[in-house]
Amino acid sequence: MNLIGRYIFREAFGSWLIVMLVLFLIFMTNQLADILGDAAADRLPRDAVLAIFGLTALRYLMLLTPITLFLGITLALARLNRDGEMAALSACGIGLTRLLVPIGFFTLMLALGLAWLALVLTPAASARIEEIRFSAEQNVELSAIEAGKFVSPDSGETVIYAREVAGDELRDVFLQTQQGERVTVILAERGRRVVDAASGGQSFVLYEGRQYEGVPGESDFLRLEFDEGTLPVRSDADDEFIEVAAAKPTLELLRSGTLADRAELHWRLSFPLQLFVLSLLAVPLSRTSPREGRYARLGMALFVYIIYTDMLSIARVWMERGIVGDAVGMWWVHAIVALVGLLMLARAGGWFVRAQPVHAVPA
Repeated sequence: MNLIGRYIFREAFGSWLIVMLVLFLIFMTNQLADILGDAAADRLPRDAVLAIFGLTALRYLMLLTPITLFLGITLALARLNRDGEMAALSACGIGLTRLLVPIGFFTLMLALGLAWLALVLTPAASARIEEIRFSAEQNVELSAIEAGKFVSPDSGETVIYAREVAGDELRDVFLQTQQGERVTVILAERGRRVVDAASGGQSFVLYEGRQYEGVPGESDFLRLEFDEGTLPVRSDADDEFIEVAAAKPTLELLRSGTLADRAELHWRLSFPLQLFVLSLLAVPLSRTSPREGRYARLGMALFVYIIYTDMLSIARVWMERGIVGDAVGMWWVHAIVALVGLLMLARAGGWFVRAQPVHAVPA
């Protein structure tokens, strides 16, 4: 790469890095607020906040790389136009197409890293986030018992009340369960919550209590007294863990034949491919006059990116519904946008301008 190529590369990299840092900080600040809100509301374990934040950061790096590259290249080349450097390069015989070499090299470096993110790291991070949230849902209801409040971990089938709560230890416990019409009421002086380390199942061990069991409205009630008793409790989240397509490894998607998995595979492949299409669009889109300023085409760039991503989302839905197959997939969106970029590049480079005939000047 020659001196001018390195200069263009450095300008594009600097603009991309600034845009990436700004957008990443904005999005991750909002995400941190959401995670802390879930932890404060006992929807997530507090010791998992940093883990989820870090794993979410990988997802946002993948999502933000295409738009930040597009805006970074557009802003970098727009500055060269504003300062007259592009005119000087053009006078030296360096047109827009020559700029594709350093821009393409920079895009290739980012595409390799983004492919690793989209195909390997982000699916693994998504799977880990789903596991943490599922585990939290399994435990958060029973761990959120507060003194003097009634809690139902399974939508009303079990109701728990404790006058005093100290960690997993309970005092003056009231516990009611219902199976069909039969109701069981237990009153115990103390109790504690127990979690089976092997199965993850939760139960209450109650001490010095009385148990009443029967059907409300009937006189035939069973009354028992006990020194110690164990009662398993089923949480709302005791359903089987279902792995979503976004959390599946890429190799598993390649072997899968379901529509959702095939659409997810095409979606992941779209991220590195977007970089090449957007960098091609950015070169002609950044061409401005010195009077327009550096940010004159920023609104147009955002508009083009929104249309591009919306078309990809539509193509994904069509794949999930079986409207289009793998042969068409999302490739048609990239092809259309790349063709538009080539036409814009050709027009900006003057490829469509016909040479004017030279007329002889009469003596």
